[in-house]
Amino acid sequence: MVAVTSSDAGFMPHGELRGHALAEALAASKGARPIESAEDLAVEGVFESDAELDEFLTWVRKERRAHLA
Repeated sequence: MVAVTSSDAGFMPHGELRGHALAEALAASKGARPIESAEDLAVEGVFESDAELDEFLTWVRKERRAHLA
């Protein structure tokens, strides 16, 4: 039997960071940037039809009302 070890086993590039600092470091390493407008979130073709979009919006409204109380 051969045991394989590594001196950097468990190494995390942001190992000392926690919380908000870790989130910022991870976002920067992925090239993520803040959302500046609703248009940043727009994606064509998410819903196949206007009817499907209307069904989704109806569900969202219903869920919001259900969780207001």
